[in-house]
Amino acid sequence: MARIKYLGHSAFEVVLKGLDGKEKTVLVDPWIDNPLSPVRLDYFKGKKVDYILVTHDHGDHLGNAFEIARATGATIVGVYELAEEAESRGFKSIGGNIGGPLKIEDLLIVMTPATHSSSKGTPVGFVVKGQDVSFYHAGDTGLFYEMSLIGELYSPDVAMLPIGGHFTMGVREAVKAVELLRPRIVVPMHYNTFPVIKEDPARFKELVEATTPSRVVVLRPGDELQYP
Repeated sequence: MARIKYLGHSAFEVVLKGLDGKEKTVLVDPWIDNPLSPVRLDYFKGKKVDYILVTHDHGDHLGNAFEIARATGATIVGVYELAEEAESRGFKSIGGNIGGPLKIEDLLIVMTPATHSSSKGTPVGFVVKGQDVSFYHAGDTGLFYEMSLIGELYSPDVAMLPIGGHFTMGVREAVKAVELLRPRIVVPMHYNTFPVIKEDPARFKELVEATTPSRVVVLRPGDELQYP
């Protein structure tokens, strides 16, 4: 059974069974210093972390990736320019770009488009698939119609989507994204960290479940979703 733990803002800890049958721990956009985080950096001391996925280099997404990689020995996965930066600082890294699956043996990881900005390479989202769950973390993005292809090609069980607006999709756009992606479960993210992205996830849940077959699970920071 996979476990998806919300660490506030866009940060997640996902424990899933890899394609090799072994348990893997994946962090996505680990900004642990965010105001809503239920943990501090010492949470990762002595903890097994296999991969740290970073969607882009803005501080609220790259966050504490380097500090956690130093503490755990995790491999940082990101767009080529960001991975180069990590490698230049002495960290293990895998750099790729938007296209087909990365050449990683124990998980299927695909970088997807994200309509946003970044100073190192292009922003991305991630599709990750193990034996017990597949998930799509959209990163920071506006709505784009090709999300339908992500749903068609990879059929994510769980989608983590931003809903806060201003920098990313708001509620209306994220509801349409759910229609395009068709995941079983949706977890809203990137809201209420700052006043400018204040949003009510209950409104998102109501609209999604009234118009699509997907189920919305609102996780408070520290909450964990188990799948299936």
